[in-house]
Amino acid sequence: MLGASNYTFVEAGYSQELQCWISSHIHAFEYFGGVTEIVVVDNLKSGVSRACRYEPEINPTYLDLARHYGTSIIPARPGKPKDKAKAEAGVLMAERWIMAALRNRTFFSLDELNQAIREKLTILNNRKFQKLNTTRADLFKTIEKPALKPLPSYPYEFADWKKATVNIDYHVEVDHHYYSVPYQLVRQQVDVRITAATVEVLFKNRRVASHKRSYRKGGFTTLSEHRPKSHQEYLEWTPSRIIRWAEKNGPHTRELVTKVIESKPHPEQGYRSCLGIIRLARKYSPQRLEAACQRALNIKAFSYKSVNSILKNGLDQQALPFDESPPEKIVIHHNIRGSGYYH
Repeated sequence: MLGASNYTFVEAGYSQELQCWISSHIHAFEYFGGVTEIVVVDNLKSGVSRACRYEPEINPTYLDLARHYGTSIIPARPGKPKDKAKAEAGVLMAERWIMAALRNRTFFSLDELNQAIREKLTILNNRKFQKLNTTRADLFKTIEKPALKPLPSYPYEFADWKKATVNIDYHVEVDHHYYSVPYQLVRQQVDVRITAATVEVLFKNRRVASHKRSYRKGGFTTLSEHRPKSHQEYLEWTPSRIIRWAEKNGPHTRELVTKVIESKPHPEQGYRSCLGIIRLARKYSPQRLEAACQRALNIKAFSYKSVNSILKNGLDQQALPFDESPPEKIVIHHNIRGSGYYH
């Protein structure tokens, strides 16, 4: 609801989850045909990550939407409904003139429900006030519409945010897919903005990488400019260092780690799996890890998951399977003719 005219927007959603919350804001701005300087909201979890009387923490996605539309989010103080008195009055009005009017109707889709709401909303906004000879729509057109900021050239695209630490392979993980960032950011914490189509990585509020989003689990998206020119010079972890460490545990561990690295298009893409194998030594003994690596090599399972599964199920403590049976002993007897008999 707008402050001066009481011009109201109402929409039904599936839930109060973040995506529905953001979508309703986009639709409200489009309905008004502009953007207000300030948006006063309740302390709903989708909008306010941490409620506080003095410094509330705004949800990153909600804050991203506010930046896109050039508005400011000011949450009401917890337990102070007068901070949003207009909104409280708008809810009451919507309940009386829209919800009550539709309470006996059955709807078979959200679109159908919102279409009915929009019809009732038009009636509400064009209904005269009890004490004023005008309507919400008329006041909106004359007072508030000219004062609204223009809409941006395109609507906000919903984005999730997460914090991530750049791995030694200079990639960050998003839904089990790995995206590269400049190698200088190894071990740094970055912010990741995730939409349906793109993945953006920001370091200290500056975008350092942008990728087309991939939904292939376990895959890598790597830009060549993010790779160092010389791994020996710039990276603390290198293929040779990882292989040398693995060799301390045993020859089978060394061979498996080498196979993992060689199986990847770029050696760095195997670092993550190799580190996982290395860290299994913290949970299991070196002897068990070596036996597990031997079994993994035997079945040609060159991955961290395979070694972890072998150790977890105790398969490293069982005898190794053999692909070929031992040759049968040749029996010599005078009744056996032999192959030379048929020449």
